Amino acid sequence: MPSVQEIYSYYVTHTTASFEEDAPTVAEMTARFQKVQSRGLPYLVAMKGKQIIGYAYAGPYRDRSGYRYTVEDSVYVAKEALGRNVGNALMSELIERCIALGFRQMIAVIGDSTNAASLALHSRHGFFVVGALSSTCFKFGRWVDAVLMQRILGEGDTTLPPKIPGKRNKKQPK
Repeated sequence: MPSVQEIYSYYVTHTTASFEEDAPTVAEMTARFQKVQSRGLPYLVAMKGKQIIGYAYAGPYRDRSGYRYTVEDSVYVAKEALGRNVGNALMSELIERCIALGFRQMIAVIGDSTNAASLALHSRHGFFVVGALSSTCFKFGRWVDAVLMQRILGEGDTTLPPKIPGKRNKKQPK
């Protein structure tokens, strides 16, 4: 987790890709990893040799049960590995794993509407802009927007979803 924490810390302290203002500790990043893993969701790392050069994971979009078929993605690439297809590889694998788990929608919350790299990465993988939240973050002395993007997973809303292990399927009202 120290390498993952180092990658993320760069984005927290130098960019508006994350709306956190203080870099989390290795212990906090480990707790976040364990929370994702305990829910049976994918948490991936990209490696070059023995070095971690990126990571991605899917988390619940929201905790309320009605959102149980929707996940939110996070993808971060080490600054020295940018432009080397790492984000593409991580995103492709993350999407495939989420489809295999039965999820139907993936949401991206892009920090900063000027984050061209993240917007392009998500667009390449079938995400479309569904809206923006204007001036929802104040970081580095300025107001920052968040762009919401969405991608259909698997059959999307064209069929009823299968039961996800450990989750209840609620019957539709009559």
